[in-house]
Amino acid sequence: MSICRQACFFHFIISFLLLFCRHTSPEKFYIEACDDGANDVLAIDRVSTEMTLTVKKDIPPSAVTRPICGIMGTIRLVAGMYLIIITKKKKVGDLFGHNIWKATEFDIISYKKTVLHLTDNQMQDNKCFLAMLNNVLNTDGFYFATNYDLTHSLQRLSNTSPEFQEMSLLERADQRFVWNGHLLREFTAQPELHKFAFPVLHGYIVVKSCCINGKYFDWIIISRRSCFRAGVRYYVRGIDSEGHAANFVETEQIVQYSGSKASFVQTRGSMPFFWSQRPNLKYKPKPQISKTINHMDGFQRHFDSQIISYGKQVVLNLINQKGSENPLEQAFAKMVKSLGNGMVKYVAFDFHKECSQMRWERLQILVDRVAEMQDEFGYFMVDSDGKVLMQQEGTFRSNCMDCLDRTNVIQSLLARRSLQSQLQRLGVLHAGQRIEEQDDFENIYKNAWADNANACAKQYAGTGALKTDFTRTGKRTQWGLVMDGWNSMIRYYKNNFSDGFRQDSIDLFLGNYTVDEADSSTPLHVQKDWKFLTLPIIMVVAFSMCIICLLMAGDTWTETLAYVLFWGTASIGTAAIILFNGNEFVDAPKLVQKEKMD
Repeated sequence: MSICRQACFFHFIISFLLLFCRHTSPEKFYIEACDDGANDVLAIDRVSTEMTLTVKKDIPPSAVTRPICGIMGTIRLVAGMYLIIITKKKKVGDLFGHNIWKATEFDIISYKKTVLHLTDNQMQDNKCFLAMLNNVLNTDGFYFATNYDLTHSLQRLSNTSPEFQEMSLLERADQRFVWNGHLLREFTAQPELHKFAFPVLHGYIVVKSCCINGKYFDWIIISRRSCFRAGVRYYVRGIDSEGHAANFVETEQIVQYSGSKASFVQTRGSMPFFWSQRPNLKYKPKPQISKTINHMDGFQRHFDSQIISYGKQVVLNLINQKGSENPLEQAFAKMVKSLGNGMVKYVAFDFHKECSQMRWERLQILVDRVAEMQDEFGYFMVDSDGKVLMQQEGTFRSNCMDCLDRTNVIQSLLARRSLQSQLQRLGVLHAGQRIEEQDDFENIYKNAWADNANACAKQYAGTGALKTDFTRTGKRTQWGLVMDGWNSMIRYYKNNFSDGFRQDSIDLFLGNYTVDEADSSTPLHVQKDWKFLTLPIIMVVAFSMCIICLLMAGDTWTETLAYVLFWGTASIGTAAIILFNGNEFVDAPKLVQKEKMD
């Protein structure tokens, strides 16, 4: 290969892997597209923060050049404006000929060249805000495409006008799923800058090339996590006044074979009324239903928007129908009845009761119960000529308490049933063949759905999902129970001692809280009550003395017993006081608005 050809090949590879070059001078950032045909360059003034278009010849020769993979956006912190860029990406696969990327590494670059203008407190606050941004960016699951709209399902994209198709990705994106929407607000306001930014999705995407009966097809899962009422497990439950549900995720399963495409969409989301479950050091805090808010307003807004987006709704409520979860189930059923909307049906299924003692085959009871509704809803299908053969007329909206573990198990079963019909109609499966009999594909299917469960769980609860042994293998295992116990312990720790910071991080990233440089102080400085430090120290000292008394016995057993009883009582009593005041010892959010915490 000639030197010229080698250079061209190398340039092609670099252009494929990288989208932009960032040129940095003391006065400006210059963002240049890695495309020979493009002459426009984005110039960002580091003093005025103004964004304008310029040309390549305006880039100073002295500027420091670094390759980047994309722009997440900009954000204002205590020290001023920051540019957030994607520095590394990994190819997930091809979707209808378009490259799908996963953003894996990021950089946050200050417009200001120094922070010496800040006071010590301001520098500490700025460091804390930077740590929050990094906390979100380091949460796995950011995806993007440069020439395909990942925020819309196949069916939504097929029902659009030619004008919609001509719009930029930023203009046409479904704002529910654009996680860098707040960061891109300055780009959105200037249409000429749209080519330099793209919407970034948070959730999970897997693209698999599969083969059954010698026929090759692409199988895809896309889980789109909503950025409305986003947050962490115990601090964001229920809905807000606009009807946005916590932990709302749209999951689309896509099949492409010989030019034809099929899609099946499901959703999950917190029970759509006003309830909370604030952490308080107890393993399972008691959920509380608000008694002061009119639930039906938000409830109706939620289902009105769901019907507009997805058509008919079948609610699959998987929570316990006894104990602390029972009032929630009764409230949900009552509200659906009060709604009186024939487009919304309610199905309650006590997952834990039905599947107790490892009777996981009983999940088929629920699948059979809703089979007729699923057949009525159908799925979306388009042939190789672009002709729509079927439309999906409704969706299953599944929930448990967290909308994670139980929910994912049920969604994987319903998705398999839809896929069975799709593959038969596409001619991949022969008449009478079952997906379960295709060992290689079944292994791919189960592992992908288990990975989807883990991704959604890590983003909301901070750990991998529970019950993934069933999703991966089709049965519950003893090792799976052990791993569930381990993940439950990690969840307990994170939910009580680190989720306040995670919630603040999400709120800062999404623009629910904005930093004002003019403010001399921030909500980060919350003075802890004396109990926060004093009682844990007393408990640790008392417990230590109790152990020491046991190991270093006194002259008589009565003396030893007296010491042990005294220090043991002190440690137990202190622990009881801490538990009684548990909400004062957990890591609570500092930035978030009151409405979100109610």
